[in-house]
Amino acid sequence: MQDAPTVPFDLDGKIMFTSGKLELVHLTLKPGEKIGKHLQPFDVIFYVLSGCAILETDLENNEVKENTSIFVPTGIQRGWNNTGPVDFKILVIKDLA
Repeated sequence: MQDAPTVPFDLDGKIMFTSGKLELVHLTLKPGEKIGKHLQPFDVIFYVLSGCAILETDLENNEVKENTSIFVPTGIQRGWNNTGPVDFKILVIKDLA
């Protein structure tokens, strides 16, 4: 993971795999760190590795904890808020097809 390229924005994210159809990103949010709601032109699956955070979408806000997976389709705004006392680590699986 140390040699993986970083994401092209100001976050602790590493691109673990990319192809024409899929991208896998390992993302870490520090306690209190937030990613504001935003749109992406692809479906995404989040898998929580550790910690807890609030997933904010157009539809609802949900607290998610480790070993949880969440699907968010394209066209739905999504954002994260690490409300816990420890780092929040997730895998982001992007369907780029």
